[in-house]
Amino acid sequence: MQKCGSGLAPACTRPTCRSTARLYSQAARQSGRACQRFQSPVKPTSSFEQLLSQTGLSITTQIQRNAPAAQLYEHALRYEPGSAISSSGALIARSGKKTGRSPRDKRVVEESATVDDVWWGPVNKKLSAESFAANYERAANYLNTQDHMYVFDGFAGWDPRYRIKVRVVCARAYHALFMNNMLIRPTAEELENFGEPDFTIMNAGQFPANRFTKGMTSNTSVAISFERRQMVILGTEYAGEMKKGVFTVMHYLMPKAGVLSLHSSCNEGPRGDVSLFFGLSGTGKTTLSADPARLLIGDDEHVWTDTGVFNIEGGCYAKAIDLSAKKEPEIFNAIRFGSVLENVVYDEQTRAVDYSDRSITENTRCAYPIEYIPSAKVPCIGGHPKNIILLTCDAFGVLPPVSKLTPAQAMYHFISGYTAKIAGTEEGVTEPEATFSACFGQPFLVWHPVKYAQMLAQKMQEHNAHVWLVNTGWSGGSYGTGKRISLKHSRAIIDAIHSGELEKATYTNYGAFNLQIPQAVFKVPDRLLNPSDAWTGNPEEFSSTLAKLAQLFQANFKTYADKATPDIVAAGPQL
Repeated sequence: MQKCGSGLAPACTRPTCRSTARLYSQAARQSGRACQRFQSPVKPTSSFEQLLSQTGLSITTQIQRNAPAAQLYEHALRYEPGSAISSSGALIARSGKKTGRSPRDKRVVEESATVDDVWWGPVNKKLSAESFAANYERAANYLNTQDHMYVFDGFAGWDPRYRIKVRVVCARAYHALFMNNMLIRPTAEELENFGEPDFTIMNAGQFPANRFTKGMTSNTSVAISFERRQMVILGTEYAGEMKKGVFTVMHYLMPKAGVLSLHSSCNEGPRGDVSLFFGLSGTGKTTLSADPARLLIGDDEHVWTDTGVFNIEGGCYAKAIDLSAKKEPEIFNAIRFGSVLENVVYDEQTRAVDYSDRSITENTRCAYPIEYIPSAKVPCIGGHPKNIILLTCDAFGVLPPVSKLTPAQAMYHFISGYTAKIAGTEEGVTEPEATFSACFGQPFLVWHPVKYAQMLAQKMQEHNAHVWLVNTGWSGGSYGTGKRISLKHSRAIIDAIHSGELEKATYTNYGAFNLQIPQAVFKVPDRLLNPSDAWTGNPEEFSSTLAKLAQLFQANFKTYADKATPDIVAAGPQL
């Protein structure tokens, strides 16, 4: 087996964004409607080359704009060592030293227009405008020295009322193809009339940040300026930084415009019933939403508006570790020409990928256009959700595989966002560890978590949505002694939710967490439904483990208790 190897822009003075503060205040006044900025495309006022030159980029470099996949394959194979074509036709690429996101290196520029909106702290660390400008110039200068530069212009958001135009500038064909898959691809006419982007990503990830620049703590920097409408990447070639950068931008703009952005997957049943799946990487969000019996609206990022939901992305970014045609046929078959496989190991003769090989990373991935899923619904837009499924990966083995939540419990668990970090999704994580991630997506929050929770509560009440807590983690014991709940049982639980079986089920109360768990679920062993029955150790060990997790919940929620209502606080575990 062989491992696959490895000028400063001026301040914006355009009339449409001379005052970002005015733009955002306009969006906030829309009262459920999109601001005018999102309603109609801006006609180009100057050529593509002129627009690029205004950003400090050289137009003498060979620029590939929205290049077809075949051409990007050729460039990757020719110029990027370690690239290969898999036996199924996907482009295999390496992301270098970084094989996961670098959340400790994320920065948001402190700007007068947005300073009072941002939830500052460990998630959103402040960066000065001067340091951002220095990083931008560093990235632009690096890109200007390259023989090849790639530009991809695409959209974020399937609803034309709320979509934004995103420009990605990078020096790797792999990155260009990745964002070709993850953004919504424009038609020839849309590309011709693309004009000025609403947001630009400058990806110079092959070049390190200057650690002596104020605010830098390593040679990696992922920084966003909402006022300049730019993102700069230095010191990491992990493509997922671009994807999550776009989501962070939408996670700020959409609530500002009066609609709710969500870190969730989404699908639609034969009767038009829509389900939202919340959960961090490794909880099964992508896998469980890719259901051949239902239409896939999207696997990761959505917005809930006054008319329903829409997908932010044009593709999917699925975990590939231990992937098989038997367990996940739709994802397995989506890995073909045009897809990007990241950091996988393959046979040097046959180019067949060994999806079980973890020698590079646990976080092997595949990015593919959403239409590669046969059941995808395009355009990726649906009605109001009927079921909301909060997925968690419990490493303690004491949360039930499924429980029905009251509205107060739904808010408590949404704000808590309990799961376990899965090995490989972040640098330095080698085994699951308990964590709490507000709104099941804390690394991508811009506003305070309570803002998203309040907007979700309002939507749930307006549309009478059912909420379920589904544990895809461990049963029979904690990580190391228990076993991961099988995918077939998790699928059976999701099927029971969609069929309406669990709406009519008989429930029993579950211990300190006060959860309602069903007595029976079709195709799921009864013993599995109650963690105390499934526990293989002694009862005292189970009780102490349950109490330990309950205490972790209580300690975590103290951060939000001052802004939560008494009924939400009381909906948590009680000892």
